[in-house]
Amino acid sequence: MNQLKQAAAKAILTKIGMLADANGTANANALSTDDIAGMFEYPPDPKMGDLAFPCFKLAKTLRQAPPKIAAALADGLSVDGISDIQVVGGYLNLFVDQSGMAKNTLDAILAQKEAYGGSEEGKGKTVVLDYSSPNVAKPFHIGHLGTTVIGHSLKKLHAFCGYTCVGINHLGDWGTQFGKMIVAYKKWGDRETVERGECDALVELYVKFHEEAEKDPSLNDEARAVFTEMEHGNPEYMELWKWIKEISLREYEKTYRQLGITFDSYAGESFYTDKMPAVVEELKEKNLLKIDDGASIIDLSDYNMPPCLILKRDGSTLYPARDISAALYRKNTYHFDKCIYVTSAGQSLHFAQWFKVLELMGYDWAKDQLVHVPYGTVSIDGGKLSTRSGNVVLLRDLFNQAIEKVSAIMDEKNPNLPDKEKIAESVGVGAIIFYYLSSGRIRDINFVMEDALSFEGNTGPYAQYTYARASSIVSKAEAAGIVGIDAPIDLSGVAVSEEENALIKTLALFPDKVKQALHEYEPSVITRYILDVCADFNRFYHDVQILSCEDACTRLFRVNLTLAVKYVLGNAFELICIQKNEKI
Repeated sequence: MNQLKQAAAKAILTKIGMLADANGTANANALSTDDIAGMFEYPPDPKMGDLAFPCFKLAKTLRQAPPKIAAALADGLSVDGISDIQVVGGYLNLFVDQSGMAKNTLDAILAQKEAYGGSEEGKGKTVVLDYSSPNVAKPFHIGHLGTTVIGHSLKKLHAFCGYTCVGINHLGDWGTQFGKMIVAYKKWGDRETVERGECDALVELYVKFHEEAEKDPSLNDEARAVFTEMEHGNPEYMELWKWIKEISLREYEKTYRQLGITFDSYAGESFYTDKMPAVVEELKEKNLLKIDDGASIIDLSDYNMPPCLILKRDGSTLYPARDISAALYRKNTYHFDKCIYVTSAGQSLHFAQWFKVLELMGYDWAKDQLVHVPYGTVSIDGGKLSTRSGNVVLLRDLFNQAIEKVSAIMDEKNPNLPDKEKIAESVGVGAIIFYYLSSGRIRDINFVMEDALSFEGNTGPYAQYTYARASSIVSKAEAAGIVGIDAPIDLSGVAVSEEENALIKTLALFPDKVKQALHEYEPSVITRYILDVCADFNRFYHDVQILSCEDACTRLFRVNLTLAVKYVLGNAFELICIQKNEKI
């Protein structure tokens, strides 16, 4: 479909140039083929065409009414692959030659396979992605899922489109919370209990600290003092800090393995401790720092933002100082063209502040190359998550529930399935990921267990079962010795049905959906697209004969169409961190 859009855009641009010359509006020549291609829409009803070109944006440029422009553009317009062009008001409705689109789409998918849908848009460019980044000493809970799966999906999307990607897990391994942890450990903890309980034991100590601090606020002062000593290298506290971090990382790695996620760097907040003094000094040299009630701030009132706090009254650093140091280090190390931060929408002001500070420091790249990708909050049955109060749902528990449910269904439907435990894990974990990524990232999610773990309707398991169904058909066709599978399509003598046309049109949209998801930083575009493919494929599967079709040419076409579905679904699964299973 993308090639057709480009061809149609080129033809329409030529006609626009002719109209502009005729009425003396030469500024129309500023338009490009990509500009025109980007204006195409997909009509909601197939009767209105396969592509629609709205002429409303051209009215001012060409000084004519949109219906008149549409009629003039349609006059004599010819595009290879377009069988009919109709004018409806201010729209050009283009009807694609179905046989040609079927052949071109399937040939492209079968030739490109795992590369279909990708591009070289980012060739020669580097993107750094900062995501997941849990706070050390706290186990993974459902609140961490957003940054982790959205971030990794964005990394996959960028890599699929040719970018060199650097995934960074900017661990929350520094800050006053470690003063709290160390105070809690020294007062109420012991090494044997923590080693045995790992992150759970650390959380108990963290919750205990806040309970006791409610009664005795001086504990907070004690914690701040401990962290200040950490910043000055107190040996005892630094050893405890390293130990707590090691315990936490062991826990996190288990979750990352289940999600199939790896990182290129685990450089967290502590990594920048020795780099922050130079940043603070640079801020002073550039006369950006001001003292306010003993704290060092940067006044951002000219930009309608509150001041950005760099140093506390006791001289210890705050998040902006670390983030600025990290951005400068990453720019100098990776020479990125874009650095993406995936965090909750609640941190939007924080990122706007320190992005602006970098601009004020004279780093012009901060304006265009730093990107904050926010996402909504997660609640459990309407209740706000809080590690302090212990109101969390741990990811490991959530995954285990999903895996157990999948296992029970598999025991009933396919008890002799090989690798059942492995498949149950991938389907169960995939169900949680799919549920989360089904909504637009900025929307708040009220996480309801029953909905997340449902195996009916528009769910992850439904999508994975559809992939397995397509895989089974292709395997049976190969076992039957059908010749011509995974080869260029010959449609001579094949009457393409309505169901097949609908499925092919959906498959042809995949490159556009990838581009949309990439530019909008929105993995849910892919998730919703997967459901469209599944719906069209299952309709095709139920309405036509595939392996039992008597006509050999039609049978081969349908097998290859099924194989194309398998490739596209597999590629889409990869982009949202879902594993592929040939059998379920």
